[in-house]
Amino acid sequence: MKDSPSVALVTGASSGIGWELARQLALQGWKVALVARRKERLEELAQKIAAAGGQTLVVPADVGQREQAERAYRMAREELGMPELIIANAGVGRPTLVEPAVNLDDVEEMIRTNLLGVIYTLSVAIPDMVARRRGHLVAISSLAGYRGLPGESAYCASKAAVNVYLDGLRIHLRGTGVRVTTVCPGFIKTPMTENNTFYMPGLLDASEAARRILRAIERGKKVYNFPWHVHLMVKLSRWVPDRLMQRFLSKYNEDARLSATRTNLSNDAK
Repeated sequence: MKDSPSVALVTGASSGIGWELARQLALQGWKVALVARRKERLEELAQKIAAAGGQTLVVPADVGQREQAERAYRMAREELGMPELIIANAGVGRPTLVEPAVNLDDVEEMIRTNLLGVIYTLSVAIPDMVARRRGHLVAISSLAGYRGLPGESAYCASKAAVNVYLDGLRIHLRGTGVRVTTVCPGFIKTPMTENNTFYMPGLLDASEAARRILRAIERGKKVYNFPWHVHLMVKLSRWVPDRLMQRFLSKYNEDARLSATRTNLSNDAK
């Protein structure tokens, strides 16, 4: 993407889309700050990138904690140079249950990581980018942000909030030289989706998803929704009566309850 080495910071780099985004950026010549909670996974990725001739910085951090997100940016700036590209990708996904009670701890973590983690990660970089009149802020949201789904109320809400926040931020920063891109993928084959037993239309592997995302970033797209046919399905679903949505998603809701009893699904990446 760049002829000369530039600095990128990728959160949620320990697996899934974040892992592939960081890896592919490094192969393109970027110096990449790898940010996530799982240090051992980041070190594994850093070793793979180093073997291919790339340069990285491992920064263990929980971006849902403001001080940790800000520290990660400062470390990247001090060790690698001023980041020109920030990709806020870290996220968690868990079912929203109503029986025997709403799982509020999980709901709070999704809001804290998926929404506040994005805000913390991007906000700390804005003053530097505005001062230099150059930079690109990216958030990895989800097509789930366009439609509330039963069993996914909190996850969908966190992504919808990201979409609206980035819309406002993009307009606010217009004319400053700072670009803003919202990325909304559909189903991606990652640890977050590996336990799903229901049909996932348009399922892509993380490598292909990252390739498409980086191409959209390079082109400076404002909002990138993909795959297109899944995006269309989501848009059309807004016209579907609630009773039909409940029927269509009954299998999914059963799986969500089972998943919650089998494992506490959480990841540093999509």
